[in-house]
Amino acid sequence: MSDVSCNCNCEANRAAQFADLAPVLEEYAQKPGSLITILQKTQDIYGYLSIDAINYISEVTGIMPAKIYGVATFYAQFRLQPVGKNLIMLCQGTACHVNGSQLIEEAITEHLGIEDGQTTEDGVFTLNNVACLGCCSLAPVMMVKNAEGDETYGNLTKTKVKEILDEISARTEEVAG
Repeated sequence: MSDVSCNCNCEANRAAQFADLAPVLEEYAQKPGSLITILQKTQDIYGYLSIDAINYISEVTGIMPAKIYGVATFYAQFRLQPVGKNLIMLCQGTACHVNGSQLIEEAITEHLGIEDGQTTEDGVFTLNNVACLGCCSLAPVMMVKNAEGDETYGNLTKTKVKEILDEISARTEEVAG
């Protein structure tokens, strides 16, 4: 018997591909009403919900892929595409909007060459506009999520946001290099 894995989409390969997900599915697959929990934990493990992961969850739970996809696209917390190492969540709530969040978005777009929902080609940044971060007294505000945790930046200006992005980019390069 050989230890060489094939490139097929057979059950053994899918099980190996989603080995990190096995404990989650063992715990929740047969619990009614646990789909959102399964999706949250899947996204925690892989960073997003791939079509392959959705199909695998369907196979194990018996929930139709269309229903899983429907839940994943209904809730804003779920991502169907991989995100950059640094997820920028730019608040577009009322306080931030009134205090210039559109200008901050312009600065990010100009500086990184991406728009809302896009990831830089190098995979370092993803920009997501969000409804509210709950930091109205710091408006305009953005939160950056990465492996180090979440960091909130407030009272932003176009100049300040570019400096912050350069600093984060330099830190990301240090970690990678």
